[in-house]
Amino acid sequence: AEVLRDLERALKRVVFGQDKAIETLASAIKLSRAGLREPEKPIGNYLFTGPTGVGKTEVAKQLADVLGVELLRFDMSEYMEKHAVSRLIGAPPGYVGFDQGGMLTDGVDQHPHCVLLLDEIEKAHPDVYNILLQVMDHGKLTDHNGRQVDFRNVILIMTSNAGAMEQAKAAIGFGRARRDGEDTAAVERAFSPEFRNRLDAVVSFSALPRAVILQVVDKFVLQLEAQLIDRNVHIELTPEAADWLAERGYDDRMGARPLARTIQEHIKKPLAEELLFGRLAKGGIVHIGVKDGALDLDIRAPEKPLLPRSRPRLLTAD
Repeated sequence: AEVLRDLERALKRVVFGQDKAIETLASAIKLSRAGLREPEKPIGNYLFTGPTGVGKTEVAKQLADVLGVELLRFDMSEYMEKHAVSRLIGAPPGYVGFDQGGMLTDGVDQHPHCVLLLDEIEKAHPDVYNILLQVMDHGKLTDHNGRQVDFRNVILIMTSNAGAMEQAKAAIGFGRARRDGEDTAAVERAFSPEFRNRLDAVVSFSALPRAVILQVVDKFVLQLEAQLIDRNVHIELTPEAADWLAERGYDDRMGARPLARTIQEHIKKPLAEELLFGRLAKGGIVHIGVKDGALDLDIRAPEKPLLPRSRPRLLTAD
């Protein structure tokens, strides 16, 4: 009960800029857990829509973490062909691999309490939708060996980039506005009425404004510092450096996905050299600023052992 009560707050602590989406999801999950839905169905069937790289998959991961259950993730771009569907529920008797079971049915059988994430569901073969209709309606799925798998304790989350192209054309840059009804129209075009009617909620994710990108930068740097704490290394990030990373780590088409690559290229790689062979071999403070339009890493030896911090030190003009 305590976990459910704090679910919304816990998710907002780790996923930035998607408060409305998190509120919608938390409300729907509480409704299900309160017993106000049919007991023969999964805990919830949710469709996450919005541009790529804005937190849809991350919310599913963090939801599983907060609830303390397994995350089962399937990339639907791998199930675009008819023959690939047998990998989910197993091959029919007489076919090669029929005795191995399906990845989906075996996964849920082994982890009946889980978050089941189907990424980019619009790419799946139509036969996958037929499987999902059975799961969403009856909370059960029969594999090709006749075994019935229980999905009633599963939170089913499907993500879709439906409508993302239209949004990209409508506006460009940080914090672009979204037209009213845009998501609804895109979902109606991409999915059949039978599928939509079985959803408990369509959770809409928005593009990330610049202030949120800066929060994501802080989160990435904090995670990096946590990795380095055993080596007695701390990181100081100037506002100029945070801006530099936000500018290069955010893309209108890819969202915040490039940020991890940007940090790896411009911070992690130089740090690796120093950690292995240079000035950080015995620890130190890494001051990250901007010089001549590029990131500048100034490394200083620590005067005394450094204590862990709850967040990276973001330097200010003061």
